[in-house]
Parts: sequence; C-alpha cells; structure tokens
Amino acid sequence: MPNSVRNGRIDLLRGVSILAVLLLHFSLSYDLVDSPLSRILPPSWLRRAVLNGNYGVTIFFVISGFLITSNILRRYNHLSAVDCRQFYAFRASRIMPPLLLALLVIVPLGLVGVPSFRNSDGGHTMAASFFVPATLSVLTFWHNVLMQSNGWFNYSLNIYWSLSVEEMFYLGFPLVCVLLRRQALVLALCSVFIVAGPVYRGMHANDELYFECGYLACFDAIAIGCVTALLYRRIQRSAWFGRPAQVFAVFLLIVTYLMGIDGHETWGFSVVALCAAVLIGGAFGHAPPCADGRLSNTVRWMGRHSYELYLFHIIVLAGIRNLVPKGTMSYEYKLPSLTLFMGASALLAAGVARHFSNPINLHLRHLALRLTRPLRRSSPAA
Repeated sequence: MPNSVRNGRIDLLRGVSILAVLLLHFSLSYDLVDSPLSRILPPSWLRRAVLNGNYGVTIFFVISGFLITSNILRRYNHLSAVDCRQFYAFRASRIMPPLLLALLVIVPLGLVGVPSFRNSDGGHTMAASFFVPATLSVLTFWHNVLMQSNGWFNYSLNIYWSLSVEEMFYLGFPLVCVLLRRQALVLALCSVFIVAGPVYRGMHANDELYFECGYLACFDAIAIGCVTALLYRRIQRSAWFGRPAQVFAVFLLIVTYLMGIDGHETWGFSVVALCAAVLIGGAFGHAPPCADGRLSNTVRWMGRHSYELYLFHIIVLAGIRNLVPKGTMSYEYKLPSLTLFMGASALLAAGVARHFSNPINLHLRHLALRLTRPLRRSSPAA
C-alpha cells in the first residue's frame, strides 16, 4: 500500500475539489457569471464551471475512502485487525478540534442574531433554541437529516452536511471490517453501496437535499474509494489505471462536470467518483512526479489545507455577505472580492492548521497511542 508520505497528485486533486466548492459558494452569493470572468469564458461555460462544485465534494469522498482504507491496511496489515478504539481516537483528533473552533465562532454569532449565522426558515428567524439540535447534529453527524426536515435553515452550518455523511460512514466502517473479517465480504458490502447510490439518487432526483446530501446518495463515492484501496495491488498492474486511462478519466471528468448536475442527478456523481478513483489509483501506481509550478503548488497547498478551508471559508464568506448583502455586489468588485475571499480563507485556514489543528491532532494521537493496545500484526485476510 502507499506509504504515509503525502502524494502531490492526491493533494492536487483535493485542491481542485476545494477550489470548486469555494467558487460555488461565492458564486451562489455574488453570481460570478455576471463578472469580468465572462470575458474569458462564455457565460454558459462559466456557469457550469462555477455552479457544479458539489461534484468536488464527491471527489473528496472518494479520496477519503481511499486514504482511510489505505491507512488501515498500512497500520494493521488487514482490515479485520483494525483497532476500533484507536481508529475513532485518530479520527476525533483530526476532525473535532477545528470543527469545535468553527462552531465556537458560528453559534455565538447566530445566537446574537448576526445575519448569515442565525437560523432561519424561508427568511423568518427561527427560535434560538434551535441551535441546540442544529449544533448537536453537526457534532453527531446527522446534520444532513436535519436539513432534510427543515430545509437550508442556516447559511454557515449547512455546508457541514458532507462531514455528517463522511463521518457516519466511518462510524460503521471499522466495526464492519472486524465483524465481516474477510476482505471479500467488505468488498461485497461496498458494492452494495455503489449500486444503491444511483438508485437512491434516481428516486429523489427532484430534491437536492436528498440526491446530494443523503447518506445513500454519497456512500457510493466513499465506497468506491475504499474498493480502490483494497484492490490497489491489482491496480498497480492494471492497464485500466495506466497513463491513457488517466488521460481519459480527466477528459470524462471535465465533460461530466461541465454537463452539470441538473438532469444528471442519477449517474453524474457515479461517473465523477469512478473518474476520481482512476486518477487516485494511478497517482500511486503509474503517474510521474507531480510537476512544480506556482499554480500547481498553490492548488496542492489548498489540498493540504482542504479540511480547514472547508470549515472556515464559510465564516469568511458569511462575514462578506453581512457587509455586502447577497446579490448586491457591483460587477467591477466581484473579482477583487473573490480574491479577498480566497486570500482571507487561505490565511485563516493556514493559521488554524499551524497553530491549532495540527498541534492538537499530534498531541491527541500520541495520547491515543499510549492508551490503546499495541498494533496487531498478522497476515492479510483472504
């Protein structure tokens, strides 16, 4: 399996994904289609480029499934040997500290009624007490379910639906690995999710809170990442993950992205996930070293800081929305404001990562290693 050293191509793919998400959220507030960018790209292309950022979330899910499964195999040799206590401790040490910090900003501002941070339903402010279930849903990974019952009720909190999907999958994944024991059975269960994903999305194609945010709508992408990791050794020897396949995957990914989500709710996410899997598998087995350059280095930096960017960019954007209400920004200010938004989000993410997330994560992982039993080493399951 790939070692724990960061892979530049994975970071590049993750950086492209978080960039797509940031462009989507900024454009939903200030319409980048009606900006100087329309002088570079035709408006129809620009609209598709900036408004399909949820495909970036799908790519994140695939990367996550691949890396989590790879790390389990690297650390424990096979799936059934995973130390569940250690797995959950490691996940919590990475996920929870910066998430709690973000909530410590969003919730107090919402409670005092600051726009873009408060809970609202159809423009009407909801009771402050609703922050209790809203915050608990974020911390216990069912925020997407709460949204399905109440709509898009909080501008800043609602983007954390994807964290609920991802972490709910990982609450069960190590237990399934221990209970099923055999890798073939884990692959079979992942296959069930892969098949169920488009079926579920097709059944709910008229409601984005279901076809984009539902557990079953997204578990297939994570499962595809898991399968890619489990079949990694075969992937290394397979022409399906060679250079021509990666070129085709990039082409198909771009075409699918520009075709958009609307009208392709059932299979669009599946195609994006499968293309991402080809690129991820090839990044370790077939790809040459990732080229250096100012742009690629910047995007890879965004990939390395993607979790902090995900959590905190919405706080920056909510602040901008409170200064310049949604839909009121003048044409000539949109690109400077986009630059300001990107720069401020990057600075905030870098500061949180360097001075908060990374030190706490390291400390908590060392503590978990001392408190959990030594790693078990045994031969891989069939």
